[in-house]
Amino acid sequence: MDQQQDEIWARVRSEAEQDARCEPMLASSIYSIILNHATLEDALSFQLAGKLESHTLTAVSLRDLIDEAFHGDPVIGEAIRADMVAVCERDAACSKYSTPLLYFKGYQAIQAYRVAHYYWQRGRHELALFLQSRISEVFAVDIHPAAKIGRGILIDHATSVVIGETAVVEDNVSMLHEVTLGGTGKVEGDRHPKVRHGVLIAAGAKILGDVEVGEGAKVGGGAVVLDDVPPHTTVVGVPAKPICQTRVDQPALEMDHRIYEENDGNGHGI
Repeated sequence: MDQQQDEIWARVRSEAEQDARCEPMLASSIYSIILNHATLEDALSFQLAGKLESHTLTAVSLRDLIDEAFHGDPVIGEAIRADMVAVCERDAACSKYSTPLLYFKGYQAIQAYRVAHYYWQRGRHELALFLQSRISEVFAVDIHPAAKIGRGILIDHATSVVIGETAVVEDNVSMLHEVTLGGTGKVEGDRHPKVRHGVLIAAGAKILGDVEVGEGAKVGGGAVVLDDVPPHTTVVGVPAKPICQTRVDQPALEMDHRIYEENDGNGHGI
């Protein structure tokens, strides 16, 4: 990507420069993670390598692997930026583009998954599984490297998120902590959920089996989804049942977790 046209990276650097001036105690860290690098990919590879290093793979070795993935697949760079925008636009706790890169483990975990997925697709399964293991240990987010995940993804808080091997998560999906996209037992083959564009999955929801969550659907907190969810439908409960149509086309963008079962005639849920 042309550095001169990378507005997101320019904004990250500008925010980091201001933060380094305002908080001298963190200036060294901010310089090492952001300001010492020429591109967003360089900064992110430095951050992820430092987080994921172990006695098996040093930060230097990991950074080489991460850089190879970033340079080998330009689509990753596009996803990195789309995810950053998603976090800033949908997470009320995020007011700067630099914040996810520096501090948010949901953002960092999904970018690390993208590296593992790159190597899985190229047949380096042991390396991909090693990266999955480290990502789970460090970020408490367990995403199988074979899973297919789009861009514009928000995993808010992120602790205890699990996404299985044959799961699909399309673009512009938002989910919170303790979400599981899992199987139903020992069934082999295509056995995990397919989550379509614009879906919002609230905290603690479990979506199990080869089910489809239709475009623009909303899954309520703590729900256990065992059947397909029609597009633009809200489901809640154990087991989850449809209760109403969603009020917006893509609930993931609105991040409104309230459940509107009825309408009082004035546009207010009751």
